[in-house]
Amino acid sequence: MSEDVWLAARLIPTSGINGADEQERRATSALLAVMSAVREFGRALTQPIGAPAGTVQTYIEVPFKLGEGKFFPDGLIRITRGQRQWTALVEVKTGSNELRVDQLERYLDIAREQGFDALITISNQIPPVPGQHPTAVDKRKLKKVALHHLPWSEVLTAAVMQKEYRGVADPDQAWVLGELIRYLEHPRSGALEFGDMGASWVPVRESVNAGTLRAVDPAVAEVAGRFDALVRFAGLKLGRQLGTEIVPALTRRELADPSIRTQGLVTQLATTGTMTAALRIPGAVGALFVTADLRAAKITCHVDVEAPREGRPTTRVNWLVRQLKHAPETLRLESFAAYSRGAGSAELLKTVREEPGRLVGEPSRELKSFRVAANSAAGTKRGTGRSSFIDSVLGAIDDFYEQVIQNLKPWMAAPPKLRAPEEVIEAEPVAAALVSTAISSQDGPQPLEPGSGQAPQSP
Repeated sequence: MSEDVWLAARLIPTSGINGADEQERRATSALLAVMSAVREFGRALTQPIGAPAGTVQTYIEVPFKLGEGKFFPDGLIRITRGQRQWTALVEVKTGSNELRVDQLERYLDIAREQGFDALITISNQIPPVPGQHPTAVDKRKLKKVALHHLPWSEVLTAAVMQKEYRGVADPDQAWVLGELIRYLEHPRSGALEFGDMGASWVPVRESVNAGTLRAVDPAVAEVAGRFDALVRFAGLKLGRQLGTEIVPALTRRELADPSIRTQGLVTQLATTGTMTAALRIPGAVGALFVTADLRAAKITCHVDVEAPREGRPTTRVNWLVRQLKHAPETLRLESFAAYSRGAGSAELLKTVREEPGRLVGEPSRELKSFRVAANSAAGTKRGTGRSSFIDSVLGAIDDFYEQVIQNLKPWMAAPPKLRAPEEVIEAEPVAAALVSTAISSQDGPQPLEPGSGQAPQSP
């Protein structure tokens, strides 16, 4: 038999996974073992949730008593630094299984009784806002124990970032981390990608088209949350390819109170049939905005770019067009003048390449900024695959970054140049009639006249 069909031996095999329990147990054990073996990876996951740097010890299915019952959290992480210990319980779900509030509240009670610091949950649920938990546990149970959530996609992103971009000092540990990445990327691991817009997706989309959608409908909030989660997943996916951390572009108020963000998106969806989110990409010329129009079945990605602060209006337009020489000619370019309200001039890139002046409204007004936008068709299916909404959004974001954003650079004024010595202009001779003869204009004291004791007088 040909060697092409031979299966390579893996440190963490996907074969032999029978049922959800085995899948969950193997994923938990593999992740926690690699966290303790690869110091850099363990630190990358625990530092953002407040754990100290130190020696990492991990355990699975540790038994605890609570009242008359005996419970087995999926895992436990203990980090020791000198005399200090930081301990967290771990609850893991794989596949489509979701976290249960009653189970989490029991583990929070156990952590409080044991004097532990935190409870970490890991599942395929992606909260719309980083730092938000996908469940609504009793907040009174969080007074002494912190609750943190890590989506599997975020765990995979952290592993890829550490191995491929930040680096692992020990080559053997780097190989171990690579085996974890290979395992989590396999469909049978249960660490799935974002794959469902939820049961409310189709009814909400139909209500938008019928004009009957209202903000008070609970289904609107569910779809709005799923859209934010999808865009956040798109940022994690793109970040793995770029080797950088991409996060949703949210205001301080939205980060402090995620309900503000959700309510704003619910209002937008109910009134206009659209949903807008943004991603902040380090080093990019601006945030990447994505708008889903459910009425028109259209996805629009755009980025706002500040115009150069010098030069004629057409010169500023040409500065932008030159950077888009490989971009699709169907891009829409918009220009905005300083101290003006409302929409500016708008043309397709194909037209602006031939006639830059078409993007200039009033020549007397200074161009302040540009907007570059791309439209694409939106899928309608709630899942993944052909004609799905999820894949259409992911594809639109990736394409717009590749074709537009990665090629744009912000304008910078040229630094002043030193003049060469031969460029220094010599002083022109001054006519004799213009030379002042007043004493105050003399360059220095005048010599005394012989025998007078006084300086010579001006004629």
